Amino acid sequence: MLVDGKWTADWQPVQATDEKGGFVRQVSSFRHWVTPDGAAGPTGEAGFPAEAGRYHLYVALICPWASRTLMARALKGLEKAVPVSIVEPVLTDEGWRFGDYPGADRDGVNGAAYLHELYSRADPHYTGRATVPVLWDKQRKTIVNNESADILRMFNSGFGALATPAFDFYPADLQGAIDSLNGEIYPRLNNGVYRAGFATTQGAYEEAVGDVFSMLDALETRLQSGDGPYLFGGRLTEADIRLFVTLVRFDAAYHGLFKCNLRRLADYPHLHAYMLRILAVPGVRATVSLDHIKRGYYSIRALNPTGIVPVGPALPELEDRRHCTTE
Repeated sequence: MLVDGKWTADWQPVQATDEKGGFVRQVSSFRHWVTPDGAAGPTGEAGFPAEAGRYHLYVALICPWASRTLMARALKGLEKAVPVSIVEPVLTDEGWRFGDYPGADRDGVNGAAYLHELYSRADPHYTGRATVPVLWDKQRKTIVNNESADILRMFNSGFGALATPAFDFYPADLQGAIDSLNGEIYPRLNNGVYRAGFATTQGAYEEAVGDVFSMLDALETRLQSGDGPYLFGGRLTEADIRLFVTLVRFDAAYHGLFKCNLRRLADYPHLHAYMLRILAVPGVRATVSLDHIKRGYYSIRALNPTGIVPVGPALPELEDRRHCTTE
């Protein structure tokens, strides 16, 4: 992590634990918002108006949080307005690195070798982990926001006429219901798999696994009895995006490496079909790289000291696809 703007020690996946030995995730530090007229958003300061080419998105294809923003960018037609750079999948001793791994990029905006350099450029005294996604302002030379939930909503409504109106991920009449469902899925499933994988006590692990599978069971029932292809009927919302990025990684990484192995996603017929429906939405498949997902997760030495990447599982619906475009 960075301490007072200086990189220190080796990259460690677990920075904090609770009293039970459970994994505690770092809170995002940069919380400004892009808005159509540059007015202040829900957090942070004003001065970030929507302008084509001004902002740059940094992501990792292995990371579900970053992939939320990549999906929203694609579905809202913002690929040309907000270019993207993709870090390499293998986590190094200095965290995320730019480079020449297939599907990854060099940093053509700031010339950084490692993502943490962007954080110290934005704040020379920054202390914390250097995480993805990062939304960078090329004009002010700073990080606008590094919270995926915020960036997802910015791409939904913050770029005004630059974005396509084909999707509204956070419609006014569903906002309360979306927030409520997100509030269940995030701790129990999105972050639940990490709580299981990075638990440091048996009790914390078993509690997390219980949350993961009770949530999957509830979602399977919801989709079985629902009246549409998505969580809220016929409208694809941010709740679907937030759920999809976890589901698409489940059998490839969380089931084995994170010890979430009571059942596979493939054992949930309605959830599995739902994941494939979202994968088939134009623009989504290009944001998913099974190679980056497996290479990245299995490079975490704390969980896989040998670094051996398993050949399986066989996931033909996700394999042999081109990596995300950086246009």
